[in-house]
Amino acid sequence: MTAEAFGRGRAPDGRSSYEILCDRVAGSMRVLDLGCGDGLLLELLARRAGRELAGVDLSAHSLALARRRPALSEAKLEEGRVQELSFADGSFDACVSHMALMLMGEIERVVSEVARVLSPGGVLACVVGGGAVGGEAYERFLTLLRRTIQETPASHRIPALGDRRTRSREGLDEVLGPAGFTAVDWETVPIDLSGPVGQVWAAVSSLYDLGPLDRATVERLRVAFFADVRDLTTSDGRVPCGFKIHLATARLR
Repeated sequence: MTAEAFGRGRAPDGRSSYEILCDRVAGSMRVLDLGCGDGLLLELLARRAGRELAGVDLSAHSLALARRRPALSEAKLEEGRVQELSFADGSFDACVSHMALMLMGEIERVVSEVARVLSPGGVLACVVGGGAVGGEAYERFLTLLRRTIQETPASHRIPALGDRRTRSREGLDEVLGPAGFTAVDWETVPIDLSGPVGQVWAAVSSLYDLGPLDRATVERLRVAFFADVRDLTTSDGRVPCGFKIHLATARLR
């Protein structure tokens, strides 16, 4: 779950990527979270009194966790696809998405639905993954993961997810422009995920859908990762781990 990966991670100014995303919609009072997961982002948004919040996600398990958050007792949390939102036209001032838009298929349909449920002038604000920073633990994890996938039978490999256009400014402009959005505002921010090796493993491994891999394979990957980052570990037991995110924001004309 990305909440575990990024909840502890911090940008240079001390904010998490979730907090940065919240600040992008600070003036919005009706907010929909696309791919809300366990509700961490919605919980942060709920700190502003009077907000009307909603979230949609494919995972019933994640939504059950979100419903356990007291701050979300009045939020509308629905299981479903962003390609087929149940909300009325113009229901929201903002739509947010943390590491989820980039995994969605039928992206033109997604964008059409987002434009439909946003009111004129409404904002779409997203966090998109940007890859490793330097030669630290996350980059080593990626190398080990690629090797593991290559050695795994095709039937057990992680399927390709999402539309590559959602991972760049130019691609998002190509997708959002025809739906009536302004040019994308794009900012790249480094996130520090450093910590004890077990905490770093929990973070980096949650960024990928390891579900298709059996437990023995995941355990071998974990053991290999622990061994591979041993030389990176500092005297106080911390493993340096950096990751880039992109913050993309556009308004509906």
